[in-house]
Amino acid sequence: MIKQFLQDVCWGKLDFLLIDTPPGTSDEHMTVMECVPNCSVILTTSPQAVAAADVLRQVTFCKTTGANILGIIETLSGFVCPTCSDCSLLFNKGGGQRLAEHCKLEFLGSVPIDPNLSKYLDSGTLGSNRDTCVSYQSYDAIVDKLLGIMGVKCLTISAEDGG
Repeated sequence: MIKQFLQDVCWGKLDFLLIDTPPGTSDEHMTVMECVPNCSVILTTSPQAVAAADVLRQVTFCKTTGANILGIIETLSGFVCPTCSDCSLLFNKGGGQRLAEHCKLEFLGSVPIDPNLSKYLDSGTLGSNRDTCVSYQSYDAIVDKLLGIMGVKCLTISAEDGG
C-alpha cells in the first residue's frame, strides 16, 4: 500500500512530503526507505523511558540504513489548561531531550497536549489565535529549527493569510 502511494501518485513538485509511520522498525519503514532514497527522518517520542527506548531502536535502524535524522521531538510534554494556559505535567518531561543528547542528535522541541489547538483548527481560527495557543508556538519553533537545519529560509505568514 505504501509503495503504491509513493510510486503511483502523481505528486508534482513537492517541497516536503511528511509520512507519519507507526513506532518501530517494521515493513512500513523499510518500504519508505526503499521508495524514497535520501529521505530525512524526524523522530518523535513521549517523555517516558519506555517510549524513548523504542525510539532508540529507531535511531539505530535509521543510522544502519543511512537515513538522515533531522532530530527528535518530544510529544505529550504536559497538558495545557484550556482556561488558564498553565501547563501541567502528565508524565515526566525531558525524555526526548535526554534521548537526543544520548544519541548526539538535534533536540527539536517539545509539544504539550493543548485542547485549544484542536478547537482553533476545527473552527478555522488558528491564525487569529496563534499567539495564545501554546502548542502552536511549540510547533512554530520546531518548524523554524527544521527549516534552519535544512537551509530553507523561513516564510512569514500573517494571521490574515490563515497562518
